[in-house]
Amino acid sequence: MCENKTILLTGGTSGIGLATARALVRHGATVIVTGRNRDRCAAAASDVSAADWIAADFADLSQVAALADEFKRRYGRLDVLVNNAGAVFQQRRLTPQGLETTFVVNHLAPFLLTTRLLEILVSSAPARIVNVTSVAHTMEHLDFDDLQLTHGFRPFRAYGRTKLANVMLTNELARRLAGTGVTANAVHPGLARTRIGAKGGALVRLGWALIQLRYRSAVVEPEQAANAVVRLACSPEVECVTGAYFDGEAVAEPSVESRDPDLCARLWSVSEELVRGVTPVARATG
Repeated sequence: MCENKTILLTGGTSGIGLATARALVRHGATVIVTGRNRDRCAAAASDVSAADWIAADFADLSQVAALADEFKRRYGRLDVLVNNAGAVFQQRRLTPQGLETTFVVNHLAPFLLTTRLLEILVSSAPARIVNVTSVAHTMEHLDFDDLQLTHGFRPFRAYGRTKLANVMLTNELARRLAGTGVTANAVHPGLARTRIGAKGGALVRLGWALIQLRYRSAVVEPEQAANAVVRLACSPEVECVTGAYFDGEAVAEPSVESRDPDLCARLWSVSEELVRGVTPVARATG
């Protein structure tokens, strides 16, 4: 169902991303994987027989901008953009641009990548944007006076807020792209057995272990979680669906806040301001 589709997949070197890449290639897609480390990118691309790879650290917005430019230089079309990369960090840390890292990796980086690729997505229409989020978005609220948690930083608070931002970005994209032939949807693929917090510190690793223990009956393997992402990326069943939130393969109700059009538009405007003036830097490619 993915034959002849060119798909850019972020965070494709492990976990749900790697499982998604494998499935997309099996379904006939031309997949370009991204990741932070060039060696892991090359290994993942070889593992799944992906067409290409581009390394970019999502904690550095200049590398994200370079990723978008490099993709456009190499490819003339983009049928599907899968924003899957994500992370959790034990302590509050700043990026090279002086921004909080969780907020950058999980929200600003996909925002910047998506907006820089909108023109090629529209010219390739029908095309799709799939934003991988989490049910954790329902547990948090955005504080526009402190989006980067300068006060009261906690790892899973920061994570949940960025997952809320993912859903809000999806809704605003759907509104802005209406009539272009480009759809945007968000998906919580499930509580997957991945290593998302492996490098986030001991407390983050412990937190993920406790979450998976508490909800062990709901934990799925990455391959099962990937099915929901692949369906949104390629299935004809959802080709006309946009602005929806999926829990697995079923449409679900996201949080009330995530559906507030004024808040979604406000987040877009703030995000635009934060990424304005980012200058691309060259990165390693396959």
